[in-house]
Amino acid sequence: MNTNILNKIENNAKLTTEELAIFLETSASEISEEIKRMEDDGIICGYHTLINWEKTDRDYVTALIELKVTPVRGLGFDKIAERIYRFDEVKSVYLMSGGYDFMVIIEGKTMKDIAMFVTGKLAPLDSVLSTATHFVLKKYKDHGEVFATTKHDDERMVVSP
Repeated sequence: MNTNILNKIENNAKLTTEELAIFLETSASEISEEIKRMEDDGIICGYHTLINWEKTDRDYVTALIELKVTPVRGLGFDKIAERIYRFDEVKSVYLMSGGYDFMVIIEGKTMKDIAMFVTGKLAPLDSVLSTATHFVLKKYKDHGEVFATTKHDDERMVVSP
């Protein structure tokens, strides 16, 4: 039952236990107990609201930073990831395959703030070999939700015989 609950609340965390019980044909108390168990087990890690910040007056910059690192002997990448995710500016850290080891997503008020974070906090870490910073210019889709809706008129040339 828990994957069914997870599938439902992943797309809409505002669903009540009563609504989930109707969808999943069970009781609201069973849903509540299962959600509590998944929270206790760390399966459900939190609840978030997806906001299109471009439609507000909040100014901030998001950066994707790729890191090449040297793994710590005996601890692998986990110790490095822990050190990185403890910074308040860091929103996400992913171990990945390819040319870089980590993808770090951070937010700052300005590009200069991000540059200062990279040069002052990330790059100096013992394990970090190199960084590559990419700034998000515009979000079109995030967490499955389309942000930018653009109307395109049909701009094709009319051809008559």
